[in-house]
Formats: sequence, C-alpha cells, structure tokens
Amino acid sequence: MELSGTILRGRDLEAIEGRLVIENGRIEQLEEESVESTDIVSPAFVNAHTHVGDSIAKEAGGGLTLEELVAPPDGLKHRLLRAASREELVASIRRSLRFMREGGTAAFMDFREGGVEGVSVLREAAEGIDIEAIAYARESIEAMEAGDGFGASGANDADFDRERAAAREADKPFAIHAGEGDPSDLTPALDLDPAYLVHVVHPEHEHLERIERESVPVVCCPRSNLVTGVGLAPFEELASRTTLALGTDNVMLNSPSMFREMEFTAKCSELPAREILRMATVNGAEIAGLDYGPIEAGERAIVMVVDGDSDNLAGARDPIRAIVRRAGVDDVRAVHAPPA
Repeated sequence: MELSGTILRGRDLEAIEGRLVIENGRIEQLEEESVESTDIVSPAFVNAHTHVGDSIAKEAGGGLTLEELVAPPDGLKHRLLRAASREELVASIRRSLRFMREGGTAAFMDFREGGVEGVSVLREAAEGIDIEAIAYARESIEAMEAGDGFGASGANDADFDRERAAAREADKPFAIHAGEGDPSDLTPALDLDPAYLVHVVHPEHEHLERIERESVPVVCCPRSNLVTGVGLAPFEELASRTTLALGTDNVMLNSPSMFREMEFTAKCSELPAREILRMATVNGAEIAGLDYGPIEAGERAIVMVVDGDSDNLAGARDPIRAIVRRAGVDDVRAVHAPPA
C-alpha cells in the first residue's frame, strides 16, 4: 500500500510532502518528494480515557451534579447500566466504537464497569471493528485479570492498595481518576504509583512537583470537566512537566470524537496545535504502552488519512492547525492499522 500527501512525520509531527509505503502492517519507506495528493497523513488517534458503557445513556441526567451523574454505586449512569441487558449494552457500545473508528481512532483506553462481565461485553462489542479496545476494569481484581489493567474511581472512594498490588503482580497497569473535583485525592493517588492519572483539574504546587519528579503521565478530558462544572486542567503547566494525552471520557456527556476534544482544547488553552495533536495521537499510544505512534520507517502503520481538499479543509494554510481546530469525522478518508 502506498499513501502520499502531506505526511506528519515523527514525534515532532514534521509536515513534509512525500509518500510512504506500507508492507505487512509496517512502514517500509518514507520518502520526502513532490506529490500531487492533497491528503494529510497523520498518526491515528488514541482516545486515552473513555467510559463507553455510558453509550446506553447518551444525554441522560441534564442538570445533575457530577456525583449524581457518575458516582458509584448509585449515580444515574450506574443505575442505567444495571438496568440494561447485555444485548443492549453490546449494541450501544458497538455503535460508539464504529463512530470512533470512522473518526480516526485506532485505540482507546476504557475504564470498564461491570466486573468480569463488563470486560466480556467490551470484547464482544469490539468484535469485527478494527479498533484496539483496552479494558481497565474497575470493580474487582478478577475483572482486572480478565482485562488489561485496573482503572480506579478515585483515592477518596476506597483504599486501593490491594488492587494496586494485584495489578503489579499481574504485570498490568494501574490508573486512577484524581484531582477532578478538588485536590484532596491527588496525594493518595500518587502514593499508589499509578501508570497515569486521569483529569488532574485541581493540582496544587506539591502535586505538580511530584508529577514531574515521578514522571507520572496525565490524561485530560476538558469537555467532560467543563460540562460537569469542575473546571479545566492547567494544561500548559502540566504539559511543561509531564506527558499529556486526551480522552473524551463519558459517552453519556460527550461524543467520543477526538476532533471535538482537540478543537475544544485548542480554543480553551494556550497549547500549540502541534502539542495538542501529539496529545491525541502518539502521547496516548505511549501512555497505553502500544507499539506504535510516530510515522517513521519501521514502525507499525497506524495512520489516519484526512482529505485536505474537502470543502471544510480546502485552502487551509497549516495542516496541523487544520486537523486540530477545524477537521471532523467527515474529513477522514481512511484509517489504516494492522491487526492488534
């Protein structure tokens, strides 16, 4: 397979005109040369934090507080999840995954409700869709062992020492929500030595220092944080200290579109477009421990092809800003990814 156009090469996403040749799922050649294609070839998206089970409850709970919406065990989403049949859950999640794939997402990291059964539901929903579904089970050690890691609700909700030890024993990552509503759970979350933190809207100086010192990555979910009224993370400060990625969070509240997440981040922060695109692609892949990310010879070919001559993007002077601030699902020509 050969792709050509403006290629966003390497971790720096250097925009070059050229072509790349893909063989057996690997980028065999990447050559800078003059081409006629107006396509933009970018690393595919990695949605670094989702709750796709919430697909059963899109736009439910208007006007409720964050706790009323999502707090276990009796927040609205948890009641709706318990009331839904397995068939309903699989069907609703599957539709979200199809939308994600069509919108350029090659992998996502899901904090998985429902225990072992919840992991099984996600696996079934992803069957036949070329998307890498990474399940961070939330509710038991058994679910973590069935999935790909443990995703904790927050250090103020419970003592997760046992789950952290079990994840370490199983050689699987442990991640945790922290600093979403206030800073009170950030220190105990960091004490658990997490693979990464989710949200970090309200870090204090000591938390920022520790995040940098201990090289703890952070996944930001700005649209979700705004709609739940908790505020916005200090993106610029965090980006200067650690690896940042983007997630769309609850499907209940937001479409799982990385284009929307990037545009919102770009227009609510001082981060440059290049950094935001890194957050949505190669940084997420790095945090997830996936063996792909930058477009380089020899790497796995996980790429998204965007139509640079669509009615929406034609005439854009900067391909990276165009993808981050303007592009949408309809501008995606294809996502190329070998089997996981």
